[in-house]
Amino acid sequence: MTEQLKQKLNDSAMLRWSVLALVAFTMLCGYFLTDVMSPLKPMLEKELLWDSLDYGFFTSAYGWFNVFLLMLIFGGIILDKMGVRFTGMGACLLMVFGCGLKYYAVSTTFPEGSMLFGFKMQVTLAAIGYAVFGVGVEIAGITVSKIIVKWFKGKEMALAMGLEMATARIGTTLAMVLTVPLADFFGTTDETGTFHTNIPAPILFCLVMLCVGTIAFFIYTFYDRKLDASLDAEGLEPEEPFRMKDIVYIITNKGFWLIALLCVLFYSAVFPFIKYAADLMVQKYNVDPKLAGTIPGLLPIGAIVLTPLFGSLYDRIGKGATLMVIGSIMLIFVHTMFALPILNVWWFATVIMIILGFAFSLVPSAMWPSVPKIIPEKQLGTAYALIFWVQNWGLMGVPLLIGWVLNSYCKGPVVEGAQTYDYTLPMTIFAVFGVLALIVALLLKAENRKKGYGLEEPNIKK
Repeated sequence: MTEQLKQKLNDSAMLRWSVLALVAFTMLCGYFLTDVMSPLKPMLEKELLWDSLDYGFFTSAYGWFNVFLLMLIFGGIILDKMGVRFTGMGACLLMVFGCGLKYYAVSTTFPEGSMLFGFKMQVTLAAIGYAVFGVGVEIAGITVSKIIVKWFKGKEMALAMGLEMATARIGTTLAMVLTVPLADFFGTTDETGTFHTNIPAPILFCLVMLCVGTIAFFIYTFYDRKLDASLDAEGLEPEEPFRMKDIVYIITNKGFWLIALLCVLFYSAVFPFIKYAADLMVQKYNVDPKLAGTIPGLLPIGAIVLTPLFGSLYDRIGKGATLMVIGSIMLIFVHTMFALPILNVWWFATVIMIILGFAFSLVPSAMWPSVPKIIPEKQLGTAYALIFWVQNWGLMGVPLLIGWVLNSYCKGPVVEGAQTYDYTLPMTIFAVFGVLALIVALLLKAENRKKGYGLEEPNIKK
């Protein structure tokens, strides 16, 4: 056997980064749809007659099936037992189906007064589609995390995770920046001369993107087969077998729960915020609704640049727990500034959003590569699934909470047919999540000193 055949496939840097590009592109397509409705909130209220509670209900749907039907946990177990190819392709098909249902709901005119589960028929069907999509994109997320560990363990793992997250953030940026121009470009003018934005158009574009992303993951599966074959040639098992009792080990691990709590608290102050950020720019900072998504779009742009940078820093010098503490402090500062009635001008909002981009990069770039230091590789699929499940409680509950708070306590006068809102209370709620995230990050740092997880140690083994 030649030396080339003896070499494991993931020893090739070119192949490692090539497969990362494929799976990261799939996640980019997923995150495009995740946030595509955020810049459309004012248009949804004007064109489709949704209110903030309808929007909050729809946005909360992302976590319904993951949380209440335990789909993420089942997905993690399937991932550990069936492998990344089977699980990843299934997740992609769920994303496509969910997006298709969401497009059908938003593009269809239902009879006036038609209701389902106490909400407008259109809102409920769109929410169900979003819930199915949420199962797919979250399972895709844990699958891609395990793929990165499989290909990059002992190598540039945090950098790879950072680059994957950065690529996914490009999807968020595209959603913030392109959604309104797409809706306007395909808009129509009625017989009275009133212009109507085409809300379904950007969702249809997302559906096409998701189909392309599914093809990209399908191409990856061929590389994964070859990697397993190269591991077999070395006499190694591609993946250790998973046993149900491994779940007990995970849920009795204090370090695991601290990571999971940090995840749900941190992301509850970021992703639900993004859902309302464009409306915040309109309501508080008087930004034109057509440009309102541009400033929140800076948040993922910052993450695109900084997440790989901080990931590489963690790979080379460590200090993962410290990075999580610093990021949590920055999160508190940002939401406090958004809550205070000061400098209600666009440039101040831009500066604060850039700072949030730093926090949005620091914590994830350290948090996700830290999980394999706490949990053995054979249990990673289930561990990531459990963390994502806990996270989904926040992604489901917080948007609904913010929508209810806005509808109940924050309404202002109706101006030119549009409802106005005071965002002080919602931003205060997000700041509280930041404080709780800081407390958990400090507890995790203390637990690392006690148990020796190596969170402050570099990832690259010399």
